[in-house]
Amino acid sequence: MMIIYQVYPRSFCDTNNDGIGDLAGIEKKLPYIKSLGVDAIWISPFFKSPMKDFGYDVADYRAVDPIFGDMADFKSLMKSAKALGLGVMVDIVMSHTSEEHTWFKQSRARENDKADWYLWADPKPDGSPPNNWVSVFGGAAWRWDAERRQYYFHSFLSSQPDLNMHHPGVQDAVLAAMEFWLDLGVSGFRFDACNHIFQDLQLRNNPPRDDTSKALHPYGFQLHVYDQARPEMDAFLQKIRTLLDAYGATSLAEVGGHDALKLMGQYTRPGRLHSAYSFALMQPDSSAAHVRNVIATLEETIRLPGVACYAMSNHDKPRVASRWQNGRDREQTAREMLALLFAMRGDICLYQGEELGLPQADVPFEKIQDPFGISFWPKFKGRDGCRTPMPWTNDVHGGFSATEPWLPADPVHTDMNVASQEADPGSTLRFAREVIALRKARPELNQGRLVLRDAPDGILAFSREHEGSRIECLFNMDTEPRRMHDVNYSEILLAQNTILKSGTVELGASGFCLLLG
Repeated sequence: MMIIYQVYPRSFCDTNNDGIGDLAGIEKKLPYIKSLGVDAIWISPFFKSPMKDFGYDVADYRAVDPIFGDMADFKSLMKSAKALGLGVMVDIVMSHTSEEHTWFKQSRARENDKADWYLWADPKPDGSPPNNWVSVFGGAAWRWDAERRQYYFHSFLSSQPDLNMHHPGVQDAVLAAMEFWLDLGVSGFRFDACNHIFQDLQLRNNPPRDDTSKALHPYGFQLHVYDQARPEMDAFLQKIRTLLDAYGATSLAEVGGHDALKLMGQYTRPGRLHSAYSFALMQPDSSAAHVRNVIATLEETIRLPGVACYAMSNHDKPRVASRWQNGRDREQTAREMLALLFAMRGDICLYQGEELGLPQADVPFEKIQDPFGISFWPKFKGRDGCRTPMPWTNDVHGGFSATEPWLPADPVHTDMNVASQEADPGSTLRFAREVIALRKARPELNQGRLVLRDAPDGILAFSREHEGSRIECLFNMDTEPRRMHDVNYSEILLAQNTILKSGTVELGASGFCLLLG
């Protein structure tokens, strides 16, 4: 069971003072990452890119974008990580490329071997798009190309054409790109948007969704049965696993879309990927019932040797310290969620700054960079609030850079900087190290099975069990104190806002306890 620390390179550490983080900055901070007790780092895309979607629009899978450094910087980072015993996972974007990728430029010309490397389609007789598919980022998912006189499909921005992964040549090219990084020594990959990699070649219309009350835009009005989560993915994952096994490398799938928890099980069956995560715990619902349902579903769906990966924050969703605060003390909420995260069974992803308890940053509209946020402001403020610079000191810009960063450093974050928390024995950072160390020291937490327990409303209860030893894990997910009776324990391993008396546990707001049974 791995603990993975996610680094968003644009916002981690800037060593050349251009306002954007770089690979040299990641290398500089590797000792800090190692001190947390994690096993590996996952670095969000640093490939050559026009940066219209900040690296998730890849123009060259085998080149480092100059804003992050060069290949020598990456090799140096790899050497330092290996010396510290840290794995390095690269973020591979397989569903689409940038329109600036040479593959797409060749595909537009038709008369070459890459003519069918992207999903092209003729218009309807009236010139409209071939079907009703819409983009995740809003609007139709088809863009007319005047050079080729056809539409191309894009799940995300119109500058991100989707690859035709049905084509054997495309599959071979993507596998070759992965092999390039494996030869450089990476320990594995995080696979972006796995449910978007294949589409229905018949281009059938998606059916409408019955309940559209929570839809931000038309994407939420459809059931995405034809433009994602297609069955052809299974065979391709087996090809990926064969390559990974040849290098002893690992894999983590990002799985979204409809019925994502079930899809996680499908993608982690034997011979496919090692682990998968979804956005199930990155939603507004923080209730005990919701979290219990997620755990129960994943325990039922994902079978060994595959495992779930639990994540509560990342570069796409509001930070959990704010999202699940619900009026409670922010620092105590952050600690409870760290304790819950590291009590889970499976791999764990910890997003940069989550160990500090950082809340969601407030980025004013005039500073917004995310095209998704610009399009739907103010109903949706985009993803910039979780992507602001990492605060290292209380210096200007939080010590991230000596110049104005690409996104503003939040003053609240600067007050919660690493240096200050390192010096404070009672800080959230110190607590994060404590809970990670506890997880690594106790086989119940790093190896044991998970058994959900009945509990009063508002309390999430489960045990972690290994070779006859048991740790009871109790979390008050409500905003009011809750009690649980008939609790047997011999030792308190970790607790917050908890009173134990005569077999009764009273959990205050943000209260939790891990008890040795």
